[in-house]
Amino acid sequence: MKSGFLTVLAVLGTLIAFPAFALELHQARSSGMIGEKLDGYAAAIKASPEVNALVADVNAKRKQEYARISKENGQPVDVVAKLAAAQIINALESGSPYQDANGNWKTR
Repeated sequence: MKSGFLTVLAVLGTLIAFPAFALELHQARSSGMIGEKLDGYAAAIKASPEVNALVADVNAKRKQEYARISKENGQPVDVVAKLAAAQIINALESGSPYQDANGNWKTR
């Protein structure tokens, strides 16, 4: 179980940014257009068609990855997503929006 948990954490590290959207996601977060939620998914803060499309794509890829990790480690998808959220939020650069423990938007 411990090695499975470590595997989950290692894989979650890759979810901080997906290669195809790394620059766009990074820019959107640092400009305050996209924030990171406690449930492991991104949210559009300053919605536009481009921002909404990026959020939808990032979240679809995260959902797929969370499901894969869940299946491999026998953990519920929502548990995997919340573990990922903590890692993603902790790795955010200055100026990036995220939800705090009460669900309020903060800026790193």
